[in-house]
Amino acid sequence: MEERYIPSQVEPKWQEFWNNSRLFKVEEDSSREKYYLLEMFPYPSGKIHMGHVRNYTIGDVVVRYKRMRGFNVIHPMGWDAFGMPAENAAIDNNTHPAAWTYDNIRSMRAQLKKMGFSYDWDREIATCRPEYYRWNSGCF
Repeated sequence: MEERYIPSQVEPKWQEFWNNSRLFKVEEDSSREKYYLLEMFPYPSGKIHMGHVRNYTIGDVVVRYKRMRGFNVIHPMGWDAFGMPAENAAIDNNTHPAAWTYDNIRSMRAQLKKMGFSYDWDREIATCRPEYYRWNSGCF
């Protein structure tokens, strides 16, 4: 008899294990070779689409391979959330840009976590946060 893989029955167990064991948390370890992988930051529109899934799956496969080969891998996630696209989307949706952006980030983060990608979520950034853009704007 052939067993069927039913994601809703298997994935939550392992994602909980990964989360509780902090499996993807990266600590400095000079005894291991470093590897850094950063895919594009998505614009926080609120919905992950198949283009995102394809892109982040490819990165996740590479990262998992490198971890299995003994590399100390940094695999962060962030959000391209600064500027006119967020302002215009907020206007179109009759809401404040910060509320629109952070609500969408929460939604998309939950979607990505449900897919089980191996990000170190402690390294998450959003380009709309002052602690990020202050280093890029030239106004120190």
